[in-house]
Amino acid sequence: MKESARQARAESRIIGFVPTMGALHAGHTALAQRAKQQCAPVVASIFVNPKQFGPNEDFTKYPRTLEADCEKFSAAGVDALFLPAAAEIYPSGFRTYVTVEGLSDRLEGRSRPGHFRGVATVVLKLLEIVQPNFAYFGRKDAQQVRIISQMARDLNLDTEIVVSPIVREPDGLALSSRNAYLNPDERRAAIVLHRALEAARAELTAGVRDSLHLQSIIRRALQAEPLAAVDYAEIVDADAFEPVTRIARPCYALLAVFIGKTRLIDNLYIEPVGDSGELAYHL
Repeated sequence: MKESARQARAESRIIGFVPTMGALHAGHTALAQRAKQQCAPVVASIFVNPKQFGPNEDFTKYPRTLEADCEKFSAAGVDALFLPAAAEIYPSGFRTYVTVEGLSDRLEGRSRPGHFRGVATVVLKLLEIVQPNFAYFGRKDAQQVRIISQMARDLNLDTEIVVSPIVREPDGLALSSRNAYLNPDERRAAIVLHRALEAARAELTAGVRDSLHLQSIIRRALQAEPLAAVDYAEIVDADAFEPVTRIARPCYALLAVFIGKTRLIDNLYIEPVGDSGELAYHL
């Protein structure tokens, strides 16, 4: 992989990279298709990273569908697929980890201690191996994308981080590899995440800017679903990921909710437009 990257760089080719853990869905292939529009070659990776799973999380049962994933990436125009073994990424004696201070210890970081340390470490390793000009990530993992962008800036990486919109099912459920865990009743219940964010957007459209009021609207919508258990539902600054009291700058409404035993995340990006007080929303 490194030799291929060096050759592409020597030929002044623009390398695009889509890192994944496999179990691909249309959100992953949308990233590959966007990369294909801007880059050649396009490289994708599939690596279920053990360092980002906690001891009681779903590493062993995380869906692995390699044959189907290869077909999907091929159909999306991916030129090369990087499939490292865990022993290649973390050889015997591995001791070096990456931590992005401040951004990594709340929300997802609070609920999943060590998660972002594992994410930042493996993403840095993959970027060093693939040497892409552009790397593509989905906005559903908003905190992860913010941390990776900070890491790339702080460490003067040559890769530009490109963030793409959330891809959703027709009923609004954000695509996720973990959706495969949901049984039919849970799948119907899972739409409550999107419903809660839509309720917040309706309040914002009506002129509400108080974040505590908006959080109460979101929580009320989530609590109306018997199969849902809220991990967090917060409105935070889009840069620092700290709580805000009023919507006056770019913010996220962030959700993490258990539907049965399956933990799902989603978000609404809220962006003030000009000086008019109007807002743009990105679900």
